[in-house]
Amino acid sequence: MILETAEAGIKAKPLVTATMQAAVLTAPKTFEIKETKLSEPDPKQVRIKMQGCGLCASSLPLWEGREWFTYPQQAGTPGHEGWGIVDKTGAEVTSLQPGDRVACLSYNAYAEYDLAEESSVLKLPESLNNQPFPGEPLGCALNIFNRSDIQAGQTVAILGIGFLGALLVQLAKAAGAKVIAISQREYSLQIAKECGADEVIKMDDHYRIIEEVKNQTKEHFCERVIECTGKEWPLNLAGELTAIRGKLIIAGYHQDGMRQVNVQLWNWRGLDIINAHERDPKMYLNGMKEAVKAVTEGRIDPLPLYTHTFSLNQLSEAFEKLQTRPDGFMKALITFDQN
Repeated sequence: MILETAEAGIKAKPLVTATMQAAVLTAPKTFEIKETKLSEPDPKQVRIKMQGCGLCASSLPLWEGREWFTYPQQAGTPGHEGWGIVDKTGAEVTSLQPGDRVACLSYNAYAEYDLAEESSVLKLPESLNNQPFPGEPLGCALNIFNRSDIQAGQTVAILGIGFLGALLVQLAKAAGAKVIAISQREYSLQIAKECGADEVIKMDDHYRIIEEVKNQTKEHFCERVIECTGKEWPLNLAGELTAIRGKLIIAGYHQDGMRQVNVQLWNWRGLDIINAHERDPKMYLNGMKEAVKAVTEGRIDPLPLYTHTFSLNQLSEAFEKLQTRPDGFMKALITFDQN
């Protein structure tokens, strides 16, 4: 655009505004790729050129549409599992510099660039340079595992084998526990076996599952049970599978309303109920640091779980796959052209 001064009528030089491509959720199930302003980082922020961002099931309600959401959403929303290269740093940033490869806690990562606070960015080691690293979900898995207090020799039941559940199978096995994986999809049960699960059970009949776990544990049930589904029935099933004085860990994201649970059973068995969710960015970052260590040490291997890759232009298709979860689907990533 050419600007002219009002007084002298002198033509000024063209004003160039830097832009980027970003996905905008303009209506339920409708992403549009738009040219948006490239923002400058605040003094304590960094700007990241995104290499990729994972898709999270917690974003499905926003994509599907609920009466409490408004559209269009902010550009890049709801991308929050991003990683990439630091492009620019704010004036007060000291621990990062342009060129650093990082995982970040940011919230508009379905875009070519996103901003993040310095305190919410983790520099990645060179050993991970050739692999995707969606730090937020990997960090969640480590935080849940740490709060589960899993010990060698325990029996651990994990309900819901998606990306999170599969990582927890790996972590529990690395800790020396016996793992029973319970899930609806045959494909998920196969993934659980590949991740090291000792036993797999199809999640189809409440009382049959209870009896099977009861028999497998010689009527003792499980010292640790991790519910990863975010649904009411599996949560109540998880309580039934937890041993006296055991720990029931709620890892699923229960975001669609109230739950009715069997508190009488929880009381009778003296269960510890752990809501293994974090909201403190420091705890998220701690989990991400633990995830880097777990990957480099070989306690988890997320690479086989990244089953689908899409471009930014294919974001709606990616969410459709996340919603329907066809055979072969475990975790989808959006990746960006780095040329």
